[in-house]
Amino acid sequence: MAWTPYQMILAVVMVITGSINTLSTKWADHLKSVASNGELRPFNHPFVQACAMFLGEFLCLIVFKIIYWYYWRKDGSVEEKDLTKGNQNFNPFIFFPPAMCDMIGTSIMYIGLNFTYASSFQMFRGSVIVFVALLSMLFLKRRIAWKKWLGIIVVILGLAVVGVSDFISPSSSGSDEEYTTKGIITGDLLIVVAQIITALQMVYEEKFVAGRDIPALQAVGWEGLFGLVVLGILQIPFYFISVPESFSGNPRQVLEDFPDAMVQLGNNGLLILSIVGTIVSIAFFNFAGISVTKELSATTRMILDSVRTLFIWLITLGLRWQDFHPLQVFKLVTHVNKNGLIYIKTALCTGIQ
Repeated sequence: MAWTPYQMILAVVMVITGSINTLSTKWADHLKSVASNGELRPFNHPFVQACAMFLGEFLCLIVFKIIYWYYWRKDGSVEEKDLTKGNQNFNPFIFFPPAMCDMIGTSIMYIGLNFTYASSFQMFRGSVIVFVALLSMLFLKRRIAWKKWLGIIVVILGLAVVGVSDFISPSSSGSDEEYTTKGIITGDLLIVVAQIITALQMVYEEKFVAGRDIPALQAVGWEGLFGLVVLGILQIPFYFISVPESFSGNPRQVLEDFPDAMVQLGNNGLLILSIVGTIVSIAFFNFAGISVTKELSATTRMILDSVRTLFIWLITLGLRWQDFHPLQVFKLVTHVNKNGLIYIKTALCTGIQ
């Protein structure tokens, strides 16, 4: 059946805002600004960036409340609208554990993104499929058919290609940003580790949240609120925890220097633009993703999520954020081909028995 204009708009919004989210976050990593010590330094503040992401998710809750209030005041038709219908009688703290997983996983991913390429960041996020399948066996007592084991092997091979291409083609003369082989490996591994935590979040949500019929936009918003509050409070101890310079990137060499981040933001308007891009894009991306799942299917959502990898890769090449290597074409085709890896990945997500 042909897509309606509304569905086409949702698909385009999801691909564009999803691409903007990854690229704006990486753009901030590339920008330099005068820091609190008066030196021109890169903006290396992954926990501040994670707070921005949670703020964007929290905006989903605000939008939900506004829409809910509007339809309730208008004609009481909240249960007839896709965005507002569902269970309102639940304890919001059921979203606290997945919010903590989201907070930890996102923070680790943003640290990893400081060390590696934006396209590799996007592709390594696909490893979450493997961990979701394995953790589903462990905690949900699911069985995985042999075809899906084949899918896991294909995913692992695809990720191996990503890792090899990163290893043999660290930034050279073509890129503005210098990456070391050690740094790239560290970044890639951190992103994979973050996917284990993300998989725990997904398994928890399936076991304890999925059957409660809570509006998806509201669920995303509550997780964003909890993540924003907790990570905001953690900025205080992070300010006093010393770490090696390679993991800090701030003048005081601490885990996170929130005042320094504010100084750098104040000294470079482009940094503010990149953070606003992260906040707004994650809000629209979540909204579009939820709507695509409802209007079309989870399969379509996963395919669209992978299509944005193509745009991210092409843009990072155009911006000279990374160099071209022939293996990148293979890993991209493997990642985007909806009749191959994407189909298998979707089967793992939606059809584990």
